[in-house]
Amino acid sequence: MASPPHRKRRATVHDVAIHSGVSRGTVSRYINGERYVSSAAREAIEAAIREVGYVPNTAARNLVMQRSQSVGFIVHEPGSLFIEDPNIGEIMLGANATLSAEDHQMAVLVVDSDRDTDRVARYLSGGFVEGAIIVSARSHDPISEVIDRLELPAAYVGRPPDAPAAASFVVIDNRSAAAAITTRLAATGRRRIGMIAAALDRDSGADRLAGFREALGDRFDETLVEATPLYSYSGGRDAATSLLQRAPDIDGLFAASDAVAAGAMEALRAAGRRIPEDVAIVGFDDSTWSRRTIPALSTVHQPARELGAEAARLVLLKLRGEAAPTQVQLDCSVVWRESA
Repeated sequence: MASPPHRKRRATVHDVAIHSGVSRGTVSRYINGERYVSSAAREAIEAAIREVGYVPNTAARNLVMQRSQSVGFIVHEPGSLFIEDPNIGEIMLGANATLSAEDHQMAVLVVDSDRDTDRVARYLSGGFVEGAIIVSARSHDPISEVIDRLELPAAYVGRPPDAPAAASFVVIDNRSAAAAITTRLAATGRRRIGMIAAALDRDSGADRLAGFREALGDRFDETLVEATPLYSYSGGRDAATSLLQRAPDIDGLFAASDAVAAGAMEALRAAGRRIPEDVAIVGFDDSTWSRRTIPALSTVHQPARELGAEAARLVLLKLRGEAAPTQVQLDCSVVWRESA
């Protein structure tokens, strides 16, 4: 029988104490960041750590201190959309940069099914993370109920109506932004303006539809709105195909996200419509989708990376026991390009 592979012994505090010539207690105080360590002892300990290759057992220390230095990044989207939607990635990168600067780890948790919901709920209840950032939460979300029950320091990107009262929220004004780009689309002379409304079970989707309706006023036509469940390319393509079959005379279209708009542009071309000559189209996000399309997509700039960074900052404030604002609103603006 083959013998198990030899594993190099991990250097310990005891090894550091022997090589530095100071007590284990002094080494422990240095490792734990306490102030009462003399300059001479500090220099000796640092030299010994380099010599023996000591690496602190952070997991064990955090277990004793009941700290994980980890924050959950919870995304309520199918795995395919997590990869497809560049906004989620930008939000995640912004959050990770802020957490990393404060020496916190981010644990990414994707909720794509009821089984995922149960698994993530158990994970949160197990104390593996100290706080949570939640993206794309829906109404009556069971993960929010767990966060509320655990009194977990949390920040939401967006503001679902039944989120925990103690949470913080980082938002944009989806309604006003949607109204602004719809108004500009209407100002180009388009008369039959439709919308592909996505994610209506979330505050962002519902607010974008409300802004579209508000901007058109008496010109709003319910029959020119086609809904799709997700901010996805395929959802935009299929919804635009259905809308064109029902209302072939539309000459303007507001898609609730850039990915949705890109899919709708495929459907418009398949139906023989020129963009923008026959149908002008606008999106929402100013993601990489908006610069890939031909022609380039008019859209609303959403500061996705800043949303993630701000959500992480609010969670870190709560973890330090400092006051965190209930809501932070970031600015967004219309970006006008050739598609309209």
